[in-house]
Parts: sequence; structure tokens; C-alpha cells
Amino acid sequence: MFVHFWRMHNYQYIQLFTTCLIVSLVMVCWVQLQLDNTVVSHVKSYSYRYLVNHFALINKSLTIPHEQARTFSNFHYLLDHPDKCAGRDVLLLLFIKTSPENTERRKAIRSTWGNESYISQTLGVTVKVVFALGTPGAKKEVPMWSKRSTLDLEKELIQEDHLHGDLIQQDFLDSFHNLTLKLILQFRWMHSRCSHARFFMTADDDIFIHMPNLVSYLQEMSRKDVMDFWIGRVHRGAPPIRSKDSKYYVPFEMYPWMSYPDYTAGAGYVISRDVAEKIYQATLTLNATLYIDDVFMGICANAVSVSPQEHAFFSGEGKAPYHLCIYNQMMTSHGHVEDIYDLWTAATDPWVKEKTSGPFGKLYCTVMKIFLLCKPHHFNTYPCQAAFL
Repeated sequence: MFVHFWRMHNYQYIQLFTTCLIVSLVMVCWVQLQLDNTVVSHVKSYSYRYLVNHFALINKSLTIPHEQARTFSNFHYLLDHPDKCAGRDVLLLLFIKTSPENTERRKAIRSTWGNESYISQTLGVTVKVVFALGTPGAKKEVPMWSKRSTLDLEKELIQEDHLHGDLIQQDFLDSFHNLTLKLILQFRWMHSRCSHARFFMTADDDIFIHMPNLVSYLQEMSRKDVMDFWIGRVHRGAPPIRSKDSKYYVPFEMYPWMSYPDYTAGAGYVISRDVAEKIYQATLTLNATLYIDDVFMGICANAVSVSPQEHAFFSGEGKAPYHLCIYNQMMTSHGHVEDIYDLWTAATDPWVKEKTSGPFGKLYCTVMKIFLLCKPHHFNTYPCQAAFL
């Protein structure tokens, strides 16, 4: 009986050991797969950026003749307002990247943070807000019964622009893979229509901008007469995504290097007018087939020796926490559509400044920001360091 008991235990030990071995092998393979997909690619990218750093080679490789480069900008304007900035001391030209069908988003922006009358009357500065878009095309993911025809949508855009006078449209197809064309549109328009604006900003149409905070900050920067100014959420040493399942997939043929030059998240960033002019000139010499617009901006900036600067209260792809201590210093927050009206009302309420001022208000907000921002899973919005600013 003792021998039988020992054999049973021996069998159980073998079974347990085999199970652990299999689980361990699975875990090792899983970890290895994760390393291959994330850590290794970032290690290679950072090694390239900091050790090899042949971004000069990238610039040289992407430089093309002017005639060829102009094919990325020589689109005809379908909707345009060449006198939008004329005769005005423009603090900020704000371009919002939008799709033709996003009518409600544009309406919400005009009623909240993008309201030019509010900015002029309440904040005492001139900010020109315009929307950049291409031509509408069929959306495969939308059910056939809910689609508006291209012709109907074009008519609606003309009516919308007649009412608001703020749509800038060129005759390229409005699509994700044409975002770089939309970026070039913005720099071309500023160069020819609004070059005297002191600052330029590009933003997505699902972003929230705390306009009072932003205006106050840019007024301070303007008094300092800043140059080579480029702020936002900075991505440093980012590797190209090689997975074909990702919308950000970039094939080797398009970009064969292991790292992108530093760039700011395309959700929203600000540059000074001297940088805007330099970027415009760079677009006249570089191959713009790379369809990730914020990366292309980084390539252009690197070509003219301009580097991005991190601002703790510009978010990346993340949404900032809802709290008065966040609103007090908020610049941008990404991913707002249905909540934009409520957020605008809450974030610009005068009591926010009252509650967050003074020694007790500042101490309270430091504690709250630590709680809200300094979390392990907190990602791609304001960094933990913002809690101490």
C-alpha cells in the first residue's frame, strides 16, 4: 500500500512538473513575442536615435526636386477665404483637421472653444479658426442606408461655409492616407493668406482646447518674442509600426529607417510663425508620400533644425481627467465629442480659478493631481510631473 501511495504521488509530481514546464514555455514564448513587438523595436529605435542618429541621411533621401514636391500641394481650392486674416493682428491661426461628414463636431467647436466672437470679446485677442478638409468619398464602414451622397454632402458643405465662412477645402480625397496633404494645405494657406499670425496651431476635430489658458500662455510667449517655438506632446525615438494590422502601418519601402525624428502628437500642437514659414519651405523639397502627418511634420522640422518642446498640459491621444485642478492648467485634451459642451462650461467657469488659487488651493490641487496623474496605467495624457507644476 505504501508503494502504491508513493507511485501515485510520484505520478502527481511528474504531472505537476510537466504542467509547470508547459506553462513556463508558453509564458517565455509570450514574453518573447511581446519583446519582439514592443521592447526590441523601441530599443532599436532609441539606439538609432541616440547612437547612430543619421537623420541627415533621412533628409537627404527624402529630398526631391521642387517640381515633384509641388505635386503634393498644387491642389485647387474648392472653398477658400483669402481675406480671413487681412487687416487683423492675429495672435493665433488655428487649423482644425476635419472630415466632410463631421458637421456636428464643427458646430460644437464653433459654439465652444472655437468661437471667434467669444475669444475676441472675452479674451481680447484675435484668433482665426478655420477647418481643413478634402473632398468627401464613400465610407465603406457606414451602412448604405445612412450614407449621404457625395453630391449632397458637397452641397451641405457649401451651405455651411456660406453661413460660417471658415471651411478651407482642396480637391484631394479626404481620407486617413491623405492627412499629410491636409497638413501641407494648412502650411500653404498660412504662407499665402495669414503669414503675419504670430502663432499657428493644428488640431483634430475631437480635441478640447482650453482657449483662455492657451491665449494667456501665447500672449506671454509673444511678449518674449519667442522663435523656433514648437510645443505639444513630444514623441522621442518612436519606431515605425510594421504590423499590417495597424492603421499606422508604414512599409519599409516608404520609410526604411528604425526611428522617426522627434515629433509632437498630431492631436494638437503650436508653432511660432518663423517655424511655420520654415516648415512650409521644407514641404517644397521633401517627399510627402508618408501619410502619417505628425511624423511628416517631424521630418520637415528636422530638415530645418527645429526641435519640439514638451508641454505637460498638451495631451497626446489620451483624455485628461475631469477635475477643476486639471482645468486650471489644461491646454488640450483629446477624444471629446459628445461631452464638449459640458466640458467647456465646467472648465471655463470662473470658480475654477477661485478654488485653485491661494496656498490652500494650490496644495489641494497638487495632492489631487498626484492622485489623478501619477498612476501606473495612466497613459498618453498629462505626465505625472504635471502634478508639481
